[in-house]
Amino acid sequence: MTDTRPRDPALAFSLAAPPAGFADDPAPVWAALREHSPVHDLGNGAWYLTRHADVLAVYRSAVVSSDKKAEFAPRFGVGTPLYEHHTTSQVFSDPPLHTRLRRIVMGAMNQRAIARMDAGVRSLVAGLLDRLDDEPAPDLVEHFAASIPVEVIGNLLDIPKHERGPLRAWSLATLSALEPAPSAAMVDAGQRAVAEFLAYLRGLVAQRTAHPGDPEVDVLTRLIQGDASGSLDEHELLHNCIFLLNAGHETTTNLIGNGAWLLMRDPASLTRLLTEPTLIDPAVEELLRLESPIQLNNRRLLEPITLPSGPTLPAGSYVNLAVGAANRDPAVFADPEHMDIARKPNHHLAFGQGAHACSGMNVARLEARIALLALFQRFPRLALTGTEVRDRRLRFRGFKSLPVELT
Repeated sequence: MTDTRPRDPALAFSLAAPPAGFADDPAPVWAALREHSPVHDLGNGAWYLTRHADVLAVYRSAVVSSDKKAEFAPRFGVGTPLYEHHTTSQVFSDPPLHTRLRRIVMGAMNQRAIARMDAGVRSLVAGLLDRLDDEPAPDLVEHFAASIPVEVIGNLLDIPKHERGPLRAWSLATLSALEPAPSAAMVDAGQRAVAEFLAYLRGLVAQRTAHPGDPEVDVLTRLIQGDASGSLDEHELLHNCIFLLNAGHETTTNLIGNGAWLLMRDPASLTRLLTEPTLIDPAVEELLRLESPIQLNNRRLLEPITLPSGPTLPAGSYVNLAVGAANRDPAVFADPEHMDIARKPNHHLAFGQGAHACSGMNVARLEARIALLALFQRFPRLALTGTEVRDRRLRFRGFKSLPVELT
C-alpha cells in the first residue's frame, strides 16, 4: 500500500509552535514522526523521540541526566522559588541526591502505607459521588477527578482539611511553568505559587516537629524523621512535600478524567468492564497507555548514545521523550489506536522507567481503580453533555472541564 501521508508536517514539527490541532489529536503527527523522523531534530541540540524503543533506551540509560540547573537558570532565574523547587525535587535531580531523596520518599510511600489507604480512598470516592449526584451541573474534573488526589495527598501529609483550598491551584501553577515555552504570566504565577506553598509548609513542619504524628500513617512525620541512613534538610523537606503534591495531583487528576472520557466514548468497553469488574487493573493500564497523563519527559546526554532507530546523538544533547507517541507505537502495541481493556502485555511508559520511574505510580493506580469503577457502577449511563474543555498544555494531557449528565 502506498503511504499517502504528507511528510512536511512531521519534518517541520516544533514543540515551541506545534501544528494546529496537535493538542486535541496528536496521534496523526506522532504517526508521521515515528515513520519519517523518529529522532526529530528540534534545533539547538534538542531532539524529539517518538518510537517506544528509543524512549525506553533513554529511560534505561546510565549516561543521561535529569538535572535541570543549566536549563532552568535562564528560564526562572537562579535563587527564585521555581528554580529552587525544580532543582531540588527528586524528579529533576541526579545521584547521589536523587538516590537519597527517592529512598526516603519511597520509604514513606511503602506498600503497607498504600494498602492502608484503600479504605480511606473508597470512603472519599463514595462521598464525592454523593455530592456529584447533588450538583446541578456536574463536572467530572472539578467535582470529582481533581478532588481525589488533593484529599489523598492532604491525608498523607495530614494537612488540616480546612487548609487544603489552595493546594490544587498551587500545583497547577508550579507545573505549568514546565511547559516547553511558558509565557511570562505562567512563570510569574508559578513563582508566587511556590513561595506561598513554602510559607505554608514552614508553619506546618514546625507544628509537626513539635507534635509528631504516627510515622506509620503520617508521611510528613516520617519525612521529618528520615530513615536509618539519614534525613532531609529543611530545604529538601519543604520542596519534596511540594513535589509529592504536584506529582500526585497532576497525574491522578488527568488519569481519572482521561479514563472517564475514554470509557464514555467506548460503550462496548464500558459494558465489558461493568460486566467483568476484575478487568479494572488492565483497564487502568490501557487508559494510561492511550491518554498518558504526562506526555513529555526530558533528559540531557552525558555521553553519546546510539539509539535503536539508528542515529548516535552527541553528549550534551537535550532529548525530549514523547511518552504519548511511544505508547501508541505499532511496533509494540497491536492496533494501538484501539482501546483493549484486557490488553496483555501492556508495556506502556506512562510512569517512565528506570531509576526515575514515578514514585507515586502505585498510589495513582489505586485511586484510579477505585474512582473509575465506583463512578461507572454508580452511574453506568454517565454521558458527556455540552463541550469538554481540554487542557492545552503539551507536557500534561487532561481536561479542564468535563460536563456530564448522570442519567
